[in-house]
Amino acid sequence: MFYNIAIVIVRIAVMFVFRLRFVGRENVPAHGGVIVAFNHRSNWDPIMAGLSCRRQLCFMAKEELFKNPVFGGLIKSLGAFPVSRGKSDISSIKAALRILSDGKAMLMFPEGHRIKNNKKVKAKPGVAMIAQRARVPVVPVCISGEYKWMRKITVTYGKPMTFEEYYGKKSDQDQIQLAADKVLEEIRKLNETHEEAVND
Repeated sequence: MFYNIAIVIVRIAVMFVFRLRFVGRENVPAHGGVIVAFNHRSNWDPIMAGLSCRRQLCFMAKEELFKNPVFGGLIKSLGAFPVSRGKSDISSIKAALRILSDGKAMLMFPEGHRIKNNKKVKAKPGVAMIAQRARVPVVPVCISGEYKWMRKITVTYGKPMTFEEYYGKKSDQDQIQLAADKVLEEIRKLNETHEEAVND
């Protein structure tokens, strides 16, 4: 209930800052565990993810944000759970798998952190590794446009990707990295499609 109320309030506020356009939201399965993978350029991105997706998104947040009990409680009620950055955090991986096993949707950024100036980087393997272990699809999503006053921000959802060929098999680092790179490549293709439409 709190999440839905918060989304409505934030949506109204953001409408006075940007012009929003959401494309392909029906590509997110209405039920069952799913990873919704976004590109990451700005602190605005998690907000746009929450506003655009028709399902509540659970997401990882650095553990330092939970040290303040008030703020930590707030973001926890919005679907956040803590992760230790810079090291392998088994507890956060287990939490992610539990969330997906419960049939919920989870937000992830394959790039791992904010990337500016459209710099191309390799995807972090986590998105594919968790998708393989949880046996859930990944929906690639691209946020396009500049976060400037009354500029159009377009959030484009691609078709779900599955990695069924890896289900039930021992994780191979090279294969997992390849799968993660494919997710990021699909996100980039969505951005290229958006730019072509704008320039036509």
